[in-house]
Amino acid sequence: MTVKNLDQQIATRVRRLRSERALTIEALAERSGVSRSMISLIERGETSATAVVLEKVAGGLDISLAALFEPADSPPTPVSRRIDQHAWRDPDSGYLRRNVSPPGFPSPIQIVEIEFPPGALVAYEGTNRQTPVHHQVWVLDGSVEVTVGEQRHRLNCGDCLAFLLDRPVTYQNPTRKPARYTVVIATR
Repeated sequence: MTVKNLDQQIATRVRRLRSERALTIEALAERSGVSRSMISLIERGETSATAVVLEKVAGGLDISLAALFEPADSPPTPVSRRIDQHAWRDPDSGYLRRNVSPPGFPSPIQIVEIEFPPGALVAYEGTNRQTPVHHQVWVLDGSVEVTVGEQRHRLNCGDCLAFLLDRPVTYQNPTRKPARYTVVIATR
């Protein structure tokens, strides 16, 4: 899937979720801390928003970031084939994310695979969601530093960190080698 197609998929998903929640663009802007004009650009598929901006929009919609990447109109399926898992590259940090979980399948668990370039850094501000979002970060290759609130954790291959997504979180690859990790997300 091309970047343009993925931007359109995200646009459709944001519009649909905003409509389902009976939110105006102004209301979503207020809830998310993202400008009205940026939300409008996202909904028209006219921008490749960064992961940080999309996380704020997801928070304003009370969903996980991974839920924004689900195809808007795909039928639920219990199997997710690698060939059908669309990859998205953050235009700011260069990290590559792939939703691994089957799209549309009714589960409170989502799995995302991340390829994190050397020296990359992504800092999420943290959003107040009504629905708690739990993360577990499992490092498959390399090293990643994850700072949750004020606590910094250096994770190496095989290490796993669990936390509630209720405060700022920073991911950093402090090495000269790429890292790869999985984020398991649970909402209840």
